[in-house]
Amino acid sequence: MSCIVLNIWRKLVKSIFVFIFMVELKKVGEFEWNVGDSGKVFASEVLVENIDSGVLEQVRNVSELLGIIGKSLAMPDMHMGYGFPIGGVAAFDLESGVISPGGVGYDINCSVRLLKTNLVEADLKGKEKEIAHSLFRSIPSGVGRGGDLKLSDSELDEVLVGGAQWAVEKGYGFEEDWKHIEDEGKLDGRSEFVSGKAKGRGRDQLGTLGAGNHFLDVLVVDEVFDLEVAKVFGLEKGQVVILIHCGSRGLGHQVASDYIEEMGKRADGLACAPINSELGKKYFGAMNAAANFAFANKQIITHLVREDLKNYFADFKADVVYDVCHNIAKIEEHAFREKIEDGRWKMEEKEVLVMRKGATRAFGPGRKEIPEDYRKVGQPVLLPGSMGTASYVLVGTKEAEKKSWGSCAHGAGRACSRSESYDKISFDEAVVDMEKRGVFVEAGKKKGMIEESPVSYKDVDEVVRVCDAVGLGKKVVRLRPILVVIG
Repeated sequence: MSCIVLNIWRKLVKSIFVFIFMVELKKVGEFEWNVGDSGKVFASEVLVENIDSGVLEQVRNVSELLGIIGKSLAMPDMHMGYGFPIGGVAAFDLESGVISPGGVGYDINCSVRLLKTNLVEADLKGKEKEIAHSLFRSIPSGVGRGGDLKLSDSELDEVLVGGAQWAVEKGYGFEEDWKHIEDEGKLDGRSEFVSGKAKGRGRDQLGTLGAGNHFLDVLVVDEVFDLEVAKVFGLEKGQVVILIHCGSRGLGHQVASDYIEEMGKRADGLACAPINSELGKKYFGAMNAAANFAFANKQIITHLVREDLKNYFADFKADVVYDVCHNIAKIEEHAFREKIEDGRWKMEEKEVLVMRKGATRAFGPGRKEIPEDYRKVGQPVLLPGSMGTASYVLVGTKEAEKKSWGSCAHGAGRACSRSESYDKISFDEAVVDMEKRGVFVEAGKKKGMIEESPVSYKDVDEVVRVCDAVGLGKKVVRLRPILVVIG
């Protein structure tokens, strides 16, 4: 079968599949749609029209898991994932609910860190290409690529328990860094529940960027929507900032693979286990350990960025604004409406397990989980665009806590698969596109330029518009890319 015929067939099947599941969608608000009786997606008409096939089915499947509370949710950047949709959010009762590696993802704690610098855009003029190349050399990237830091068995176990705080203790940063990370960069990780194979894959990958959609962007704040909140976050127009997007590398991927295999032997359908079962507790501890590896990974990358850019700017400073998790399960306290035995409803406030896969926490003002200096305005929400397009900083809201378990979108979201990207743009066209946008790119391989090009992603401005309108997160600033480093 020729490529042309195959592509036509693929698109036809996709159209039929989408039509079948679109009949389940019922619009219940300007940007809110029910999926049958037990699912909900947040999207505009434009985003719904271009929804990728199978997402609605995955939303519905998640809603059928044991112990789910309320509806299965999907954020505006939703697209197909393994088991759960990427952009999926669901909360589960701690006694009757389940935990699933598919509800977290293979790249455990794939997340974004924002650094604010003491530079302005003019400081970079004429140095963009050189700086991009220097950062690419200083921070190892690519599939399976290791770094200069080689860990002993005991040191790796310390990382899996200590997270970003371990890295700071070893001299890779400052106490103020981890104080501005979600959960202060350290979860209750259990290294003994991480397999030897997983540890082997991560042993030399600390301080490395990886490949795929992982990146390091240097951007400038080019529009401020909320001056008060921007001031609290330390952001102002014209300021140079840095976004670091990566996760737990091979270690996290192997943790997911190990527990998907183990849970798959015992589950009928999506691999999962009761939260309070021995297997469920082991996965939760291993997942937290992998998340700590990711926190430490970004902390060391932050150190490498600081050291590299001091070669160009002697007084260079970069402070952590925030670091948010994307692929994670958290035990959190939430208020929600629950049905009681006689058919009536009552408000409950208790701890639940919230799984966010390709979604970020977006807590509103006052939550104890938010760093003290941000608590009066809400949690920073970091929403990166695709390579070459804008990224955004939003702030969490009380509305999000009511509607989405305090969750928001985590990025633009793919509009097509990586294989389909090759139908849309060539390497040469991707290079020209970046040049037209005035963005300097240092890429390890040609495939990164193609697969991560803007044509492969949804319109980030539209995704943010929906988030802002629904109240999942309110716009604070927009960031325009200057240079991009990808594996």
